[in-house]
Amino acid sequence: MTNKETAIKTIQDMPDSVTWDDIEERIHFLAAIDKGLADVRAGRVIPQKDVKGSLERWLSKFLYCPFSSGI
Repeated sequence: MTNKETAIKTIQDMPDSVTWDDIEERIHFLAAIDKGLADVRAGRVIPQKDVKGSLERWLSKFLYCPFSSGI
C-alpha cells in the first residue's frame, strides 16, 4: 500500500467528527512507525543492553537513584 493509500484509508476509517488535529496526529504517528520499521530493516538499531547502559550512565549524572542498576 502506498503512503497516499494509507493516508486515505486512515482518514476514511476515522469518525465524521474527526478534527484536522486528529488527522494530522494520526498521519504523523503512522509515518513515525513506518520510519522506525525502515530503520529496523536497514539495521539502524541499538541493542537493548547498550541503551540500558547509556541510560544508567545518563541518569547517574542527573539523578540520585539507588535503583538505577535495576532499570
